Amino acid sequence: MTGSSARRVRAGTAGDAAACADIATGLLDFFTPAAVEKIRADATAHRPWVVTEGGRVVAFALVERRGRRAAEILSAATEASRRGRGIGTALVEHVLDDLRRAGTLLVEVKTLAPAAGYAPYDATYRFWTARGFVHVDTIDPLPGWEPGNPAAVLVAALAATVGGPHRATQRVTPKQAPPE
Repeated sequence: MTGSSARRVRAGTAGDAAACADIATGLLDFFTPAAVEKIRADATAHRPWVVTEGGRVVAFALVERRGRRAAEILSAATEASRRGRGIGTALVEHVLDDLRRAGTLLVEVKTLAPAAGYAPYDATYRFWTARGFVHVDTIDPLPGWEPGNPAAVLVAALAATVGGPHRATQRVTPKQAPPE
């Protein structure tokens, strides 16, 4: 539970697909009609998380597992009238915590790159980077995206992927380094 007592973050179900699509439909600066239909399909095929207020879905995040240790947030959105109130932040923090507890090490998200110069997505990019996501690549065209819409590939590490206790004591000095 986050925020007011009427606000709740919960695991979504395929039954929430229509509500997720409705939210995206209300955000025409961000989602094309084709993207809305993809969200509807993804909400039934992949695990959604939703935020409800008074029992009504007001935000969603759709996550696809990429094996045991990685996941991608396929899409996430908050109703236009509720943006800027911390709902998206609470949702993403909850999703990342759930993924971390499930053993996920890395989470990827794609958004329109700042190079596109599209103000609504500049704010989206800042949202993700403010939550610890690191821009690791830009792809244009990304398969499934229109050319000229560069995709920023952002990644967040939820746990260490190298090192760990068994390696922390095995320091490699220049003498021990293998020859090149």
